[in-house]
Amino acid sequence: MNQPINLEKQSRKWPLLFLFSASLIAILIGIISSLKWGQSPVSWHTLYEAVTFQGSDKAHLYIQTLRLPRAIMACIVGMQLGLGGLLTQLTTKNPLASPHIFGINAGGALAVVVGLVFLPHFGNMGLIAFAFVGAALGALLVWSLAGTGSKQYVYIALAGITIHFLLSSLTEGVIILNQHATDSMIFWLVGSLSQAAWTEVRVILPFFIGGMLLFAFMLPSFKLLLVDDEIAAGLGQRITFVRGISVLLVIVLAGSAVALCGPIGFVCLIVPHIARALVGTNLVVVGPLTALLGGILLLYADFLSRFIAFPFESPVGIVTSLIGAPFFIYLALKQRRAR
Repeated sequence: MNQPINLEKQSRKWPLLFLFSASLIAILIGIISSLKWGQSPVSWHTLYEAVTFQGSDKAHLYIQTLRLPRAIMACIVGMQLGLGGLLTQLTTKNPLASPHIFGINAGGALAVVVGLVFLPHFGNMGLIAFAFVGAALGALLVWSLAGTGSKQYVYIALAGITIHFLLSSLTEGVIILNQHATDSMIFWLVGSLSQAAWTEVRVILPFFIGGMLLFAFMLPSFKLLLVDDEIAAGLGQRITFVRGISVLLVIVLAGSAVALCGPIGFVCLIVPHIARALVGTNLVVVGPLTALLGGILLLYADFLSRFIAFPFESPVGIVTSLIGAPFFIYLALKQRRAR
């Protein structure tokens, strides 16, 4: 009996090992491509000297201070958005959900716009803190309106959509009444990594590490989100507590990403679906794969965004929207056929 089971486990192990190895290789290739090609292409020798910090001329500094932190930021933010989307879909039990349902995108956007208009002297670090607080407050507002109970995930979705449109309307109103500041807001509102530097990497790194550690620690408990609330409650599990931790983790992961790079669309939505299509619903496997695929998607989307209006920069949110919108339509039609 044990031998067939062991053979079955071995047969599953190698495809997963290949998939994770291919994902890591794809990230490495994406980082190298991001460092080498762009507005100013560099030679392989210059690239090697720059990443090993063996040179300090203009080309080396360009790679070390602009392209390298931007590539690292794309990986980190993509991983955070991917996991944030996975947790949102588990919490709301809605396969078409993303962190904007928790008011994170709209709250962060409103906070940054208000900061740019009324508090421009705060500087970039002040606006980052302002945006993160706005994203967290938006999520907490949705959570408080949803209340508690077995149907809480339904009320979260309804309250989230309502708060999202309310905060988005306020953001648009502030922009319309202060059109002189529109140019400084547009890139952030669409979602952009063009301003990423080592300062932003250092700011987001604690949220990234803490969020990943919390996800790993709570992974066994998050499996409860896959079953009905009544079943989990019947087994004596604290489903409300687990859902609360899940929402908190979405705030940490997606909120910090939005605060630094703007509300980048569709990464949170499509990446969890791709991961589940590849490996199924086992959270032990689909969680790490979702993070890797999120990093891959945003890294390559940022790379492509440099060539849309070459030699000028384009927001990465344009590329993710071009990829995500057709995918969202496909998912909606698929859900309709399933019903």
